Amino acid sequence: MSEQPDMVNHPKHYNVEGYEVIDIIDAFGLNFNMGNALKYLLRAERKGNKEQDINKAIWYLQREINTK
Repeated sequence: MSEQPDMVNHPKHYNVEGYEVIDIIDAFGLNFNMGNALKYLLRAERKGNKEQDINKAIWYLQREINTK
């Protein structure tokens, strides 16, 4: 029986070369907006809609700018 990917805890598009986006966000101590922007950028090439993910990252970055 082949093992199915764990789409809840470890989706493939969240892991690159053994690194998970959440670990990078935690290591750098990023807040919600900055962490989400990074998440969308790092997985943009892996989910199938690169432009949408880049635009979502921009949305979170703009939200961060607007909160300052």
